[in-house]
Amino acid sequence: MLEALIRDAKTAPKSFGYKLKNNLLTLENQEEALTSPKWAYKFARYVKGADIEACQEVAIKNPYWAYCFARYVPGADIEVCQGGAIKDPEWAYYFAKYVKGASVEVCQEGAIKNPEWAYKFARDVTKSDIVICQGGAIKEPKWAYYFARNVKGADIIACQGGAIKEPEWAYRFARDIRGIIGK
Repeated sequence: MLEALIRDAKTAPKSFGYKLKNNLLTLENQEEALTSPKWAYKFARYVKGADIEACQEVAIKNPYWAYCFARYVPGADIEVCQGGAIKDPEWAYYFAKYVKGASVEVCQEGAIKNPEWAYKFARDVTKSDIVICQGGAIKEPKWAYYFARNVKGADIIACQGGAIKEPEWAYRFARDIRGIIGK
């Protein structure tokens, strides 16, 4: 029985992931790599001579892999990858924060679609527009509170207006944030 399993293992076709892990990929495997954003990225990153443009075209269909492609694949077109990454607010944030040559303005437009990432963008990304990020963050009370508490230059009154929509965050705001009207 064991001999049959070993014989079958030697002759069975290997998966793309197996070939990647065991350094068995060649340029002939590129067509298979282009069936998935993940495999396209990994192929471009780890196989010498890969068609970077073709792999990039597939990788940018997923925001995470677009970010990875721009960050880790030499020769990646940052602007093209950015277009794929900003479709998800989280990856728009990471793109602006970690990819050299990213457009802060373009990434910011992607990040502000979600209050959490709008807050984090203002807090962490140099050259972010605090007013624009605040507009995205104050849509949810929790992030309005954190914006007022942690972002230098926040409009306290605007943040208060966002935070008071839920009792817990209204209470925390009144307890923790200096400069509130009536304090």
